Amino acid sequence: MEVITTKLDGVLRLRPKAFHDERGFFLETWNAARFNAAVGRDVDFVQDNVCCSGCGVLRGLHYQAAPAAQGKLIRVVSGRIFDVAVDVRPESSTYGSWEGHELDGMSQELLWIPEGFAHGFLVLSDEADVFYKATSYYSPQHERCICWDDSDLGIEWPSAGSSLIVSAKDAHGMTFRNLRDAPE
Repeated sequence: MEVITTKLDGVLRLRPKAFHDERGFFLETWNAARFNAAVGRDVDFVQDNVCCSGCGVLRGLHYQAAPAAQGKLIRVVSGRIFDVAVDVRPESSTYGSWEGHELDGMSQELLWIPEGFAHGFLVLSDEADVFYKATSYYSPQHERCICWDDSDLGIEWPSAGSSLIVSAKDAHGMTFRNLRDAPE
C-alpha cells in the first residue's frame, strides 16, 4: 500500500495495490497490520457505514465531539466524489484548514481522516456508493455539523453539473466561528 501524506497532519491518502488480469482485479481493502503501520498507531474500527447518493448530493460537514470523536477510513466503491476534511482541533497548527480529494471506485484510493476533523463530500458522478469505517459508534449527543458553505472556511467545492442537494441539517449547520466559540 502506498501512503501519501497531505497538508493536514494525520490525514492520509492510501493507495492499495490492485492485481489486474483478464478476469478483472483483486484488491485487499483492509489489513489491520498494514493500516496501523501506515498511520503509526493501533486503530480500532467499531462501525462500518455505507451510503448511496446521487449526483449533486452534498453531505457534511460532520464530526463527533469527544469523548465520541470518530476517525474515518473512506472508500468509494462505485462512482466519484469530492471528499473534504476540515481540521477542528483547536491545538493544531492547521486548525480551520481544509483539504479536498477526489475519490472514485476505479482507483480504489482510500482516505484516512483521524479524530478531530469534520468530514463531508459531494457526489460528482450519476451515483456514488461510499463505504467508511469509523473508530467510534454514532453518538447523536456528540454529533456536530458545520455549514458546508461557511465563508470562514472557504471550501472550493467543484461543480457537480447539477443543483446541490443538501439536507436541512447540513444546510443549517453551525458556522466555524460559532464552533470556535462554543463549549464542547
